[in-house]
Amino acid sequence: MPENVRIAIDVGGTFTDVVKLVPETGELRFEKVPTTPDEPTSGVLAAFEKADADLATVTTFNHGSTLGLNSLLTRSGARIATIATRGFRDVYLLGRTDRKVMYDFSYRKPEPLLERYDTFEVTERSSVSGSVVTPFDDADAREVAREIAHRGYTAVAVGFLHSYANPAHERRMREILEEEAPNVEVTLSHELSREYREYERTSTAVLDAYIKPIMRSYLRALEDELAKRGFDGRFLMSRSGGGAMTASAAREQPVNLILSGPAGGVVGAAAFAKLIDRPNLITIDMGGTSLDASLVLEGEPVRYHGAEFEGLPINTPSLYIHTIGAGGGSLGYLDDAGALQVGPKSAGALPGPAAYGRGGTQPTFTDAALAIGYLGADTPLGGELTLDRDRSITALAPIAEQLGLSVTELARGMIQISNTKIMGAVRAITIELGHDPQDFALLSFGGGGGLVAVDVARELGIPEVIVPPGQGAFSALGMLMADVQHDSSRTSIQPLDDLDSQAVHELFAGMEAEATETLKAEGFSPGQMEFRRVVSVRYSGQEHAVTIDFPSGQGDPRAAIREQFDRLHQRQYGHTMDDPIETTTLRLNAVGKVSKPDLPFADKRRPGDDYPRGRRTVMQPGDTAVDYALIAREDLRAGDTVDGPAVITEHTATTVLHAGDRLRVGSYGELSISIQTATKGA
Repeated sequence: MPENVRIAIDVGGTFTDVVKLVPETGELRFEKVPTTPDEPTSGVLAAFEKADADLATVTTFNHGSTLGLNSLLTRSGARIATIATRGFRDVYLLGRTDRKVMYDFSYRKPEPLLERYDTFEVTERSSVSGSVVTPFDDADAREVAREIAHRGYTAVAVGFLHSYANPAHERRMREILEEEAPNVEVTLSHELSREYREYERTSTAVLDAYIKPIMRSYLRALEDELAKRGFDGRFLMSRSGGGAMTASAAREQPVNLILSGPAGGVVGAAAFAKLIDRPNLITIDMGGTSLDASLVLEGEPVRYHGAEFEGLPINTPSLYIHTIGAGGGSLGYLDDAGALQVGPKSAGALPGPAAYGRGGTQPTFTDAALAIGYLGADTPLGGELTLDRDRSITALAPIAEQLGLSVTELARGMIQISNTKIMGAVRAITIELGHDPQDFALLSFGGGGGLVAVDVARELGIPEVIVPPGQGAFSALGMLMADVQHDSSRTSIQPLDDLDSQAVHELFAGMEAEATETLKAEGFSPGQMEFRRVVSVRYSGQEHAVTIDFPSGQGDPRAAIREQFDRLHQRQYGHTMDDPIETTTLRLNAVGKVSKPDLPFADKRRPGDDYPRGRRTVMQPGDTAVDYALIAREDLRAGDTVDGPAVITEHTATTVLHAGDRLRVGSYGELSISIQTATKGA
């Protein structure tokens, strides 16, 4: 067996996806196994076994996990404390006084991850310039550390005022905690964010501390099990900002994993966009629990600062992803007013949809798709799980009876509700940000994406749907495209007219030196390192900034910064002003380049050969039965065409196209579907 196997495993809410790539032979294998929430390590090991991967031959293992996110969703993380500058212990609990929802009388602030009893303060203070205003009080700090150990906290977040400018006091606090409370995990805010805004920085540290014990325990256990089985390759974790990080770095800063779940798919979409020459893509990733929508602009994913988890700020770079509760396991139900709803509640991995036969009795999107014929018992999910249509019908029947509908009418209604929610998610990342969906192609992946993509594209006027190879496990494939990434930042608030170019270059040089040492320790040579300098700029007196590339070269950058700022502000907000502008933050994106897998080309059809076609009945509005062609994607070859209506089945997913739509198989086996503009009753 070749000694160069690459494996990516993406743990979702319902299924765990695995991709196996052998570059020497071109083998590209996609598999699915059920997610095991109670035993995450065993689920990952089962994925290796499913892919027939000998761990001794695996050179790179990319992993995406929702373990940290789930512990936040269920509030099952560590018992944590915070330590702040004396007089500022309530920074985290007070938060900001703004509110996202202006006219909702039921609005409540986000629930914090700790109580005031869990907040401590130490005598110390630095100024905005980094100079010491009040010296660090060792005796005071030791008393706090002993109390934290006495109360039995498992993690602590340290967030001192202006530590982004001078982190010495936070470092000293860690030393004392290691002496007085050696069993407590410690997070220092400046190691996650060297930026002003103490609330956002403290919130980031609290989130990190909250999930650090569970993530460290999981990653260490997984590393031990992999080592026992002969794995000696590079172990990378998918991160929220779209790149990867080493498992050792993930143990130290797990906050970077919180929003990493859908990141692999967006990274893969950006790489695939370059391959197929579609630089502008809308992506939808529909899994078992949720749907994630994102954008690829000019071949690059959209990154931003200011992400949140349930209203709690995360002051680290993230991909711009809009998530809604619309997945294959989304439950259908009647609300208090008797109206039909679908999601965000989900059947999850257990019991799952009724069709799985694992004890589920409530109808889900999957049950609805099976009832109308989008899915079928003749094509087992993952090659193993045969769907039971009778169970789906039984689950749908009570609601159908209450609404006076047939079961298939109810099922179509559930699918239409899901489609409408998905269209809203796409509008949120396009129209609401000044982009016209018609200027994009829609890249659909995930286990359920192919069931909805054509209908969503037609309603939004998107002319083309693209379904990549291995759509059901495409997020895992995208992880193989991710470079190792480190982000650094320094607050630098100053009027642009007064910008000290030499001082700015020195700050960037310092960040690059630190990043170089980090990447070198992770095994990257200078030739594998790339650095990108950016700067956040705003009108003086404004709250929010836009981020632009910092001009290259050693000359005066001010004119170039102003020109870029005006252009980007016009594009994002529709106007510019003559007001003075100022810089707020200098940012460095440091990348360790990893070798990218070459996707194999799809085979071409031999002259005189053809692909087999079956038939499947799909129920249309009015309970009209229509025959759709049933085609296995594995039987299609590059250059083949399929005219709708048709159902394209494959190992990990299903794609549906309707009358008037036309599918063509591309060079890499992708399905390119031209959408008929006239709305069909499908």
